[in-house]
Amino acid sequence: MFQRILVALDKSETSQYIFEQAMSTAGANESELMLLHVLSPSENPYTNSIFLQAETIYPTLHTDTVVQYMQAWNELKQERLRWIQSLAQTAVENGIETEFKQTVGDAGRIICELALSWLADLIIVGRRGRSGISEAFLGSISNYVLHHAHCSVLTVQGLTTSNTLTSA
Repeated sequence: MFQRILVALDKSETSQYIFEQAMSTAGANESELMLLHVLSPSENPYTNSIFLQAETIYPTLHTDTVVQYMQAWNELKQERLRWIQSLAQTAVENGIETEFKQTVGDAGRIICELALSWLADLIIVGRRGRSGISEAFLGSISNYVLHHAHCSVLTVQGLTTSNTLTSA
């Protein structure tokens, strides 16, 4: 049924579960996988906290702050790249043809654009379960993907007591 599955992973608690669901779906359909991780400099609390702490403690050391931020950002990029590579290797070892990509930017837009250019016929993406005001202010990648993707989208609900799986 599905031949090319794009899997959006964000290193959250749910990512391993999403990956397992993707491998199961790919294995059952003899599908190819594309694992995608999108980094956003404005969303990472570790690198932002370094920048904010340094600015409040030493407001005149802007150069040191920027250097420290860039070092932390580069370390984060490398750590996440190793992580996505290890997931791809696991899929390959399980007989699933797998590619991976890590990029920086607006996750929802990038997921939809890559799905279109890679000719995916299914996107698997996690959902944290935000709604109402928190979704309006914080945004929802899964909601964006559901409304803008050219293909089917499977949303995997964030870890709860029941680990429910829903599709849209």
